[in-house]
Amino acid sequence: MRTASALTLALLYAGADAQQNVPLRAAPQPVWTRDLKVISPISVSSGGDLTFVGSDARIRRTDASGKEKWAFAVGDLGRAQPVVTPQGDVLAASYDDTLYRLDAGGKLVWKLKLDGDIFASPALRPDGSVVAATANGTVYAVSPQGQALWTYKVGAPVFSSPAIGADGTVYFGAQNNRLQALTPEGRLKWSFAAGSLIFSSPALDAQGNVYFGSSDRKIYSLDAQGKLRWTRQTSLFVNASPIVTSGGLVVVGSYDGNVYAVNTSGEDEWVYPAGAPVAAPAAELSDGTVVVGDLSGTLHAIGPAGQALWTLKTGKKIDTGVAVSDAGTLYFSTEGGLLNALPKGRPLASGPWSTFRGVPDGWGRTLSAAETQARVQARRAAATATLAQTPLNPVQTPATRPPVAQTPTTPASPTPTATTPTRPQPAPTPATPAQPTRTPAQWAALASQGAQVIGGQVYLPLGPAASALGLNVALLTPRTATLSAPQGSAAQAGTSSPAGTVARAPVPVVYVARTPLVPLAALAGWPGVSARLLPGTGGGVQLTRAGQRTLFVLDLRRAVPFVAPPEFPAVIRR
Repeated sequence: MRTASALTLALLYAGADAQQNVPLRAAPQPVWTRDLKVISPISVSSGGDLTFVGSDARIRRTDASGKEKWAFAVGDLGRAQPVVTPQGDVLAASYDDTLYRLDAGGKLVWKLKLDGDIFASPALRPDGSVVAATANGTVYAVSPQGQALWTYKVGAPVFSSPAIGADGTVYFGAQNNRLQALTPEGRLKWSFAAGSLIFSSPALDAQGNVYFGSSDRKIYSLDAQGKLRWTRQTSLFVNASPIVTSGGLVVVGSYDGNVYAVNTSGEDEWVYPAGAPVAAPAAELSDGTVVVGDLSGTLHAIGPAGQALWTLKTGKKIDTGVAVSDAGTLYFSTEGGLLNALPKGRPLASGPWSTFRGVPDGWGRTLSAAETQARVQARRAAATATLAQTPLNPVQTPATRPPVAQTPTTPASPTPTATTPTRPQPAPTPATPAQPTRTPAQWAALASQGAQVIGGQVYLPLGPAASALGLNVALLTPRTATLSAPQGSAAQAGTSSPAGTVARAPVPVVYVARTPLVPLAALAGWPGVSARLLPGTGGGVQLTRAGQRTLFVLDLRRAVPFVAPPEFPAVIRR
């Protein structure tokens, strides 16, 4: 009985160290590196230009190749991310206590002296006004013409960059340990006390919930009324700013050397060991990859299941987030001001808060439906570009992860692309050969060849595995796939659906190298499917549905070695 239970566990779950044995793909190498004295985060405009503040106290704009277009001298250096307006103007701040507005050609439009150094990045409101906060503890709203609309005295320095919700609420953290919310008119709406200082800038999800980190070693989630939803304890302080991915994960690094992915209910989806303190915010790409740098100088690419895809070691501290153009070029700077550009790959995901400040232009606010639609359209062509890296363990069923953010109702072209459809699309059928030319056994063999062990489970490529069982992929999202049985087989599949209807049920999926993978356990638990382990050479897992037996040839003894726990473990875990 114990042996049977062990084999069942081996079928469903892999050894804890299995994921660590998966080889990394080769990291992309910079196509160029320039000494541009970059000290602030980089903003990328819709045309691909880069804007940043340099350690030489200049606001700079370059083209996509790093060639300087203009530079504007200010009174001191600054680390706040510049804001690029829809008109191409630049709103930038520096440690000379001044907020600057420059036109698209780099000429001064106006400047406004505030009451202290400006560390926090300004936030752009839909009406063109901007919200900025100072180290002297004052929050300002400034009109598009450079006049102060209102001020709010915090009573403590503000290093957390303000974020603006869909209703205009202004959120920010301060050195009085509080996350505060102001009305659009600058009046206190509510204040929440964390356990320590808040350097982390808030991120907002589509429902208006707020996420931030604190020096008390916690990740926090509050609702729009300031009520605590959940916390996630880490081992050291969380000064990095969270992002919210298109799949609904809150991703943020900690000084404990880990990157945490927590779902919006507060449950861990994965924890990635970066191995060095993480102070920079992450960024999510359109295929679900998360990219983040650490203070040892390593850039990490993390897969949707929390697996390491590649690492790029620079040896120089990375404490600002990566910037990604709509064309898919990834830019990052290292200590000393070097700006690096990686080959064109994937653009940003169209999630609720996919990068620091929400969008590459640095706006720091929740987008309207029209703005979201425009962003999706702008990235549509770039989203189908070929990845610069060779896929890890490639399989023969290429499928692209669709976004879940609001998508345009009218596509830019008659035929939407596979990566950014106007609605989630069924998983594509392999083009060669066409599906009718393969038998279920051949589909099962193809699925077996692409089997992987991820996060403690055996996964199969979704397309071949579903075809092997005679199922169709009716709907594909970043986290689930809905499988359906052909008409007339509902009763045979063991569902309560009447004959002639379609039996449907969802299964979870993860994406590796743009390919959706489904847990073997989820297929075994699909309505009307039974599983049987066939040991020995040429054996594996046999799934039966509607009387059809399908064998997936898997060497589970090698893939998921089962080691029985000792009767009296040396360490008692509480």
